[in-house]
Amino acid sequence: MRKNQVGVIALAFALQIVFPNSGRQAVAQTGKAAYPAMAPLDQYLISDEKSEIALARSAAPGSISDAAEVMVLGQEGYKIAVKGTNGFLCIVERSWGQSTDQAEFWNPKMRAPHCFNAQAAKSFAPIYLMKTRLVLAGKSKAEIAHAIATALDKKEVPALEPGAMAYMMSKQQYLNDRDKMWRSHAMFFSPGDMTKSWAADDPNSPFMVANDPEERVSILFVLADKWSDGTAAPSNMP
Repeated sequence: MRKNQVGVIALAFALQIVFPNSGRQAVAQTGKAAYPAMAPLDQYLISDEKSEIALARSAAPGSISDAAEVMVLGQEGYKIAVKGTNGFLCIVERSWGQSTDQAEFWNPKMRAPHCFNAQAAKSFAPIYLMKTRLVLAGKSKAEIAHAIATALDKKEVPALEPGAMAYMMSKQQYLNDRDKMWRSHAMFFSPGDMTKSWAADDPNSPFMVANDPEERVSILFVLADKWSDGTAAPSNMP
């Protein structure tokens, strides 16, 4: 049941990560794709850079994000808005952070603040940044999926580093139209299956796991009882 709840509610990765059931259920309910194509780029942008910096930093507690590098999305792609000193990278992912087979891949309302540690910033975030470049170049979902697969096959993107993780603790997140947000959590990335080694998804375990075959990674979720600002995060959210 817990695993199904994650699949229905969270479009994470990144992040909005990949939970296949959510997008397919949305299509079934509406009878047609709500977002069949990319909207005008301006709808994905945040006009005030300071607001985007603050939203990106809300992904993690201030003790981490205040010293992190921050990137913001502009007409030409992501750029460094604030240089960091602790190796972390905070960024607000847009809807194309999820798998190309998701119904809300082009949803311009999605905002998913992430704060990657140094390992993930160097070896996992580059995939999302590559997808962003492809999106801004006008590539189709099929072309994007093919380009990511080719880059992984040819090792044109860095291999995932051990210990790669990210915080998603922002209560300002907007992950999908149905439920808007999910629970405060941290994510750990692995090229292997972590279900058995971490006993993820076992009854009463604090760990959940999801697989992202497009980016060839497994994501372990560790739930938190607080948002990044220290306020209590509801434990009864889906």
